Amino acid sequence: MPSAKLEIPKSFPPFDLTRLLRTVFEPQKGERTCVLIDLDDPMQVKDLAFLKNPALSVQKYAHDIFYQGLNNGTGNELGLTGGELYAYKKTGGSNLDMDDLVVDTQGRRLSFEKDIYPKYDIILCISTYSATAPLTASAKKHGFRGATLHGLNEIILKTGLAVDYNAVSRQAEKLRLGLTKSDWVEIDYEVGGKSCTLHLDLGKQEAQKSHGLCRGKTPDVANLPAGEVYFVPTGASGQMPMKFEDGTLAILDVKDGRQVGGTFLSGNRQTFDQHLAKLKRDPVTGELGELGFGTQLLPFSGRDIQDEKVLGTIHVATGRSDHLGGHLTPDKFAERINATHDDILYAPHKTPEITVKQVRMHRDGKDTVVMENYRPSAYLEQLLA
Repeated sequence: MPSAKLEIPKSFPPFDLTRLLRTVFEPQKGERTCVLIDLDDPMQVKDLAFLKNPALSVQKYAHDIFYQGLNNGTGNELGLTGGELYAYKKTGGSNLDMDDLVVDTQGRRLSFEKDIYPKYDIILCISTYSATAPLTASAKKHGFRGATLHGLNEIILKTGLAVDYNAVSRQAEKLRLGLTKSDWVEIDYEVGGKSCTLHLDLGKQEAQKSHGLCRGKTPDVANLPAGEVYFVPTGASGQMPMKFEDGTLAILDVKDGRQVGGTFLSGNRQTFDQHLAKLKRDPVTGELGELGFGTQLLPFSGRDIQDEKVLGTIHVATGRSDHLGGHLTPDKFAERINATHDDILYAPHKTPEITVKQVRMHRDGKDTVVMENYRPSAYLEQLLA
């Protein structure tokens, strides 16, 4: 976590949907908006039947906060029209393409391509799995703007979505300028008594930022909560630790920008073997498509959507990268179900078994430490001063 100079606020302003949408989108009078949710059976949106299932907490927030909010004041206050709620079938993975079928609250079966994307100006997607990549691709095609808020919970609502995104954007820009046009970044890890280093080539590219602002007429999709600086690596080599969902730990070998094998450390051997089998069956699933640094002073929420935006964390993603400006599109995967973008988050609450000993960048002919032991370095703190 950051030093005492950069402390997480003890309190946040109350969540205000009107303020959030006004800040993020600066919507124009008459713009049409809608809310999307994902369900195992999209027909459960008919007559709001899904609300009877207590397990669907994310979808209930979508209904109670966003759908009802738009229809009970926020829509009128911002001059927005529409406000409809639609459901689509859960994709089963992060950033997988959605089926074209979408269902409205009357049970009518509609089409994303014909009935939703061409007819709305602002689309809000509150879902189980991230839909940022497919929605970004569709936004560029159809001209809408939007926001994805997968995994929404109470902590996120009261902290990551309650902040001033003008301030988030300014903070992200300070860090972006301090990291942009790097030649490479190296991450030193320690896990299970073993040390390893991942080298990521960045090719002096302009760093990008996820800052939560999606204004004007440029088609785009904001990922909320926002607050990160990221790169699409041009290459990678070395080793990186991974903690799988079931707690299994391994060190993955990286060559020519992709995971190519590895060493099992602990947990379920079958989980590790299945991952290696997928890498052999569909090699692009192991391609490193993102390096991201959190920029915000937020509490951990237990959901990567917010936790990867916390200052002092770092994440490396595998798979699909077209929504970030990368080249890896769904058609390049051997199997459709594998065309995901999967963030591997290194954070003290999520990966306590893995120590990020040091992160350093090489830029302008010199090495600069940017993180140590999940804390921003003096260099980053000076950027934010």
